Amino acid sequence: MSDEEKMNEPSVEVEGVVEEAAAEGTGEGQPSYDEVVLMLEDARAKADDHWNQVLRINAELDNLRKRSSRDLENAHKFALEKFAGELLPVRDSLEMGLAAAENSEGDVEKIREGMELTLKMLSGAMEKFGIVQVDPKGEKFDPQLHEAMSMMESAEAEPNTVLHVVQKGYQLNERLIRPAMVVVAKAGTKPEESPSIDVQA
Repeated sequence: MSDEEKMNEPSVEVEGVVEEAAAEGTGEGQPSYDEVVLMLEDARAKADDHWNQVLRINAELDNLRKRSSRDLENAHKFALEKFAGELLPVRDSLEMGLAAAENSEGDVEKIREGMELTLKMLSGAMEKFGIVQVDPKGEKFDPQLHEAMSMMESAEAEPNTVLHVVQKGYQLNERLIRPAMVVVAKAGTKPEESPSIDVQA
């Protein structure tokens, strides 16, 4: 067959070319047909293995997302569960005090003691969860923690000092949740000396 006839001959299947090349030996270092088939099978097995790993990882990520979403939802719903548990005895104490006050034979001194005990219980519960009172009487005015309601002249206190606390403030884990409402001292004004008048002028 001439070279011109070979050029005009229709192309054969790739597999036939591989078989022919493997049979004739296409040169040194070239894999045989069987070796090519083995490499393809190995590559296909690895691809299948990697695909299965991807599917497993995607399933694990999906489960993790669902679990995280569920945990976050529960955290929002039940975040105050422990704090609420600490407040229940306070409510019980308030209800008992109210019942005692409604009783005509209620002792005022006992009611006062009960209220003090209830307040102590409430303060303990708040401190346990990081709620700290801001009571700055006598301290320097701090605009980060205090809100000035008014200013008052004082001969005893230094200027810019808290004279009175109208309403106490509170912090939650060092974050201000309500500023203290305060009255702040200002310097007293001295009466100006009246100018001397020359009556003989």
